[in-house]
Amino acid sequence: MRNDLASRRSERGWSQAELAARLGVSRQTVISIERGRFDPSLPLAFSIAEVFGCTIEDVFTPAARSE
Repeated sequence: MRNDLASRRSERGWSQAELAARLGVSRQTVISIERGRFDPSLPLAFSIAEVFGCTIEDVFTPAARSE
């Protein structure tokens, strides 16, 4: 799954640690999500969208499937 979490975070001037604190997760979790190594749970995805004042679909998009 692709996401624009890093750019949204940067636009607000937040560090990874600050975003992690706002979400109640570890900094390492934020790093893993930003790098696409970890897809958040649905509750965490809703929290991320809420923090940025948008929908989940605004932050996350499915990765292209290779067929």
